[in-house]
Amino acid sequence: MQTIITLSTTQHNQLLDITREVAAIVSQCEVHTGLVNVYVQGATAGIMIQENWDESVQNDVLNWLRKMIPHGVWQHDAQDNNGDSHLKAGFVGPSETIPIINGQLGLSTWQNIFLCEFDGPRKERHVVITVYNTEK
Repeated sequence: MQTIITLSTTQHNQLLDITREVAAIVSQCEVHTGLVNVYVQGATAGIMIQENWDESVQNDVLNWLRKMIPHGVWQHDAQDNNGDSHLKAGFVGPSETIPIINGQLGLSTWQNIFLCEFDGPRKERHVVITVYNTEK
């Protein structure tokens, strides 16, 4: 089963928790044992599994990326001023695959799935959710 969810982002750099949306899709599929792949379309966004307890870890991730990949110093900035967005997205990667265990996302207590926006705000970001049943 595959579906695309459409989300909007409100900040230039942002981690948006999409765990509930993904969990709802997995629940609808009624897959007991399998995998779910979460993939963002676009060259300036990523998907990350990260701690969900509070925003400090998410803020640390964004602050580290800003320090390691600063804005305004890349060749691609001459085209559309978002060279850092492309590099951050490439570093994080466009997807994560999570096991489905007993019909639930196989995340630990402190893990959530985040859409990583590096070139926002955006009215639409498309995330492809693909559920695989490994019991067949």
